[in-house]
Amino acid sequence: MGSLNLSDVFNFSTNQVLPLLVTLILAFVIGLFVYLIYRLTFSGVIYSKTFNLALVMLTMVTTMVILIMANNVKLSLGMVGALSIVRFRTAIKDPIDTVFMFWAIAEGIVLGAGFYLAAIIGAILIGVFMLLLASSKKKASLPYLLILHYEERASKKIKTMVAP
Repeated sequence: MGSLNLSDVFNFSTNQVLPLLVTLILAFVIGLFVYLIYRLTFSGVIYSKTFNLALVMLTMVTTMVILIMANNVKLSLGMVGALSIVRFRTAIKDPIDTVFMFWAIAEGIVLGAGFYLAAIIGAILIGVFMLLLASSKKKASLPYLLILHYEERASKKIKTMVAP
């Protein structure tokens, strides 16, 4: 087994700090854009703010991972090994949520690879397409969720009020 050098752990020069900060701030801005588009186009029953916040973080974390992996071969191999054992157990209920997760990850990869203009143009175009597609849906067909808590003696009256 080889020895661990501090240069392997702290392999950043001061020349790399500013580009790293700019890239992560741009990832945050694009992640917020994905957040906004998700919020504006959401048409499900129960909106999850935590899922939407996860989209912002997913963009930023993916950017950071790609940035680091591009600069250090040892770290990239370790990262691939670590990611291969991670399992995500949260089920995605709506297919469009999967699309938004993939969009956030793709933006992070593109930003981490240094293709800033491609990331910005891609985000704007995909956002516009999502808004156009969402606006074409009929709002009357959206489902609603009604939860009632009542005493058993009021069930007949409640059923007549709620039944179509």
